[in-house]
Amino acid sequence: MKKFFQMGGVIAGAFLVLFGIGAIVIGFTGKAEVRDNIAREAIVGTPDMTPSTIKSEAAKAGLTNVDLPSCSVAGKTIDTGDEAKCFASYMRIHTLEATGGFTYSQMGRLAEKPGTPKSELAIGGGTNNPDWALVDLKTKQPVTNHARDIWVTETALTTALNTSFFAEQVSLFSIVIGIALMLVGFGLGILAFVAFRLVPQREAKRAPARTTAKPVTT
Repeated sequence: MKKFFQMGGVIAGAFLVLFGIGAIVIGFTGKAEVRDNIAREAIVGTPDMTPSTIKSEAAKAGLTNVDLPSCSVAGKTIDTGDEAKCFASYMRIHTLEATGGFTYSQMGRLAEKPGTPKSELAIGGGTNNPDWALVDLKTKQPVTNHARDIWVTETALTTALNTSFFAEQVSLFSIVIGIALMLVGFGLGILAFVAFRLVPQREAKRAPARTTAKPVTT
């Protein structure tokens, strides 16, 4: 019975080690794939992507209540998750500069025509009422608010960049979990070996030798 439990512990430890190796391999493979996918887009940080420069630009644009990036990717080729996230944070500031500090939800979906009353205007400009929208002379359809459309592109690109960062973090987590599984597997195997083999042997050695009583003769 002891042999059965000993072998079970060793086998369980071996499986944990194998799972750990698999998790580490998957983690490194995923990390490499994420970085390859980012690098092939040939993204390079613009000269203003430094904390000091973007702070100056934001002040000129009147952006006072926004979180400014503290990282720097100016002139760098973006090929890691951290750099992708940093680049995305600068893209948000650039978009706010282009839209006057207003987000997608603060602007109307249509471009307003001259003389539109304030009650029909969105906070960030534009209107959601087709009756007060500019009309394209060719298509006879309301003109969309191009400043608002900038956010659609920005959101799509930054989401992809932030997803790359998240994917790289998941890969690192997989590597850490793999190492932990390997350590637990080795520990379980050693514990099973010690508990069911060495300990009983040591106890047997420490046990006092049994003596048989000799019959008393008279």
